[in-house]
Amino acid sequence: MAACIFCKIIKGDIPCFKLFESDKTLAFLDINPLSKGHALVIPKFHGAKLTDIPDDQLTEILPVAKKLAAATGAVDYNILQNNGRIAHQVVDHVHFHMIPKPDEKQGLGIGWPQQPTDMDALKALSEEIKSKI
Repeated sequence: MAACIFCKIIKGDIPCFKLFESDKTLAFLDINPLSKGHALVIPKFHGAKLTDIPDDQLTEILPVAKKLAAATGAVDYNILQNNGRIAHQVVDHVHFHMIPKPDEKQGLGIGWPQQPTDMDALKALSEEIKSKI
């Protein structure tokens, strides 16, 4: 995609602080970090949402994120991947954040608005989802 900022980074048109690169994956430091060591891991295959990326283009993503977490020395960290504006995705190219969480003030802060559970409805949903996999 010509207008995609991450595609431009992959091509070398925009510089980055590269941490890892292979034929399928690129990892670099986030220029607006939530904490020291906040990095992005992206497939080189362009797709806006996770479901747009072929499985074979995703095989290195979590191993690279794991290596970054270890390399930064992060004891606590988040691996985050957002899909769509309402889910807080800003760049329309799949990307995974590795965000060290050194203390309560730095890193990712989230809420977890749990919903009441109807076990029968949950069982029905489970069966519906399994039938589509």
